Amino acid sequence: MIAEHTLTQQYLRVRHYSEAICRGLETEDYVVQPMADVSPPKWHLGHITWFWETFVLVPHAPGYRVFHDDFSFVFNSYYETVGKRVLRTDRGNLSRPTVSQIYAYRAYVDEHMSRFLDAADPTPELICLLELGFNHEQQHQELLITDIKYILGHNPLLPAIDMPVQENPRLVNGPDVSIREGVYTIGHKGTDFCFDNELGLHKVYLNDTTLSGTLVTNGEYLDFIQAGGYQHFKYWLSDGWAWVKRTGAKAPLYWHSIDDVWHAYTFNGLQPVDPDAAVCHVSQYEADAYARWKGQRLPTEFEWEAMASQINWGSRWEWTNSAYLPYPGFATAEGAVGEYNGKFMSGQIVLRGASIATPDGHARSTYRNFFHPSTQWQYTGIRLVK
Repeated sequence: MIAEHTLTQQYLRVRHYSEAICRGLETEDYVVQPMADVSPPKWHLGHITWFWETFVLVPHAPGYRVFHDDFSFVFNSYYETVGKRVLRTDRGNLSRPTVSQIYAYRAYVDEHMSRFLDAADPTPELICLLELGFNHEQQHQELLITDIKYILGHNPLLPAIDMPVQENPRLVNGPDVSIREGVYTIGHKGTDFCFDNELGLHKVYLNDTTLSGTLVTNGEYLDFIQAGGYQHFKYWLSDGWAWVKRTGAKAPLYWHSIDDVWHAYTFNGLQPVDPDAAVCHVSQYEADAYARWKGQRLPTEFEWEAMASQINWGSRWEWTNSAYLPYPGFATAEGAVGEYNGKFMSGQIVLRGASIATPDGHARSTYRNFFHPSTQWQYTGIRLVK
């Protein structure tokens, strides 16, 4: 739970970091949308501001006047309860509102939020809403980093940019860890913040399992590529092989073979692939194929959580082989907040851990991230069950 006297400071700290992520952008960078999953940076900045305006200021701050009547249509993401919105695929067409207007919008909302929080005697319900807002903005901070990388990584010039993350920290090797056959408790415990998809403590039965203490490295993944891993269907699930044939994938996202030497785009520009760094930007299809090539497998999300306290995690989101489904007793909250996670529990795979783009204080071992198995643009990696 947040200490009430720090609400304004925490709000401003979270808000300032969103702008720090964008500090190295040129105006033209804010508008680009190279694929549907990637939103233009200026849309992210507007959307997370709209969230505070719509869910905190409008219902709770007496006399508040919205900054612009059209902004709810422009910056609503997927909240059917709130009303109509711009199609996700059309966000790159938003030459207006301008970047300067969006920063003015942010300043306007921040001023009113600061006044509101300074004067508020928040109820437990309001504090819960603010916590959700902080974590919502932190989610978009991670998306800002990965979306900016996708935008610049598909610019023919592959430009470098200052970004407040270290993409390839030193890989910490650890011993393999094991659990014994038995019943384990899964789900979020305690009273600190979590998303609704983590709630519902329940028991799962797990067999004897040994999990690698180290993430798969670029050098290890290169062995898979050089062994013809992308040419042999026997390593791939049916959907994964169809994805390889459709996309022509030959390596992780951002990898380029130049004079038979693999390079990868980073925020420092194009760099030779570091064989000792953790492999990154792989889809679940690729992670699963690599595991099959090794004669191993990906963990379930329950195995991962049962062993999380014994492994070094946090530099890569780690693919599991678990479908994203509700825990027993999951209930959708009333109103727009109820659309946050539950409506996406179909056709997606759970990732566990965190990544170098995850803001400080946003990671926990029960966090259930989720994406379609073809997703590569997040900082996704591989940990195997031995």
